[in-house]
Amino acid sequence: MTAVAETGMPVETFEQMAKLAAEWTHLEFIGGKLGEKALPDGEHEEIVRWLMQFFALEGRDRWLYPERGLVVETYRNGRARPDGTLAPLGSFRHAGEWADASPALMVVEVTSNDWDTEARDRADKPRAYAEVRIPVYLLIDRKRHEMLVHSEPDDGIYATIVTRPFGKPLHLPEPVGVVLDTYHLLDWAD
Repeated sequence: MTAVAETGMPVETFEQMAKLAAEWTHLEFIGGKLGEKALPDGEHEEIVRWLMQFFALEGRDRWLYPERGLVVETYRNGRARPDGTLAPLGSFRHAGEWADASPALMVVEVTSNDWDTEARDRADKPRAYAEVRIPVYLLIDRKRHEMLVHSEPDDGIYATIVTRPFGKPLHLPEPVGVVLDTYHLLDWAD
């Protein structure tokens, strides 16, 4: 994601801009910063597809919604589009472009080759997701060949962060409660 500007822009103005830009890019607004989410490459899309397939086949009434716009941050001034949002089926049925994050069981971000991935995916987004108490945040870091599982949101931070290398089984804590066999990630690393 490329940071465009740090601004005191009203959320309503951002939402109008994001709607107009939706045909060629995805905008996010986190921590008062306007950002453009990079278009995914083939490996990025394969990782998201793999996760969607995993959750579709597990047999529970939940779905990994790709690019679901969520309202985040304590004062509801943030707007994020995680690569995936795991939630019970039908959670966003009547939602507009920007949905309340409370149904989310987990959000997933897959790193891209953006210059600000470090700040956005490892600092800004975990804070924003923890502030609205999303139980699990999974960061799949293709460059470092590792996964970070953030859990136990408390007072705007995740109390627990577990790091695992690609290829090793990954336990996603409740309310997700599954183990991912991550050997496929070795094929899709940068």
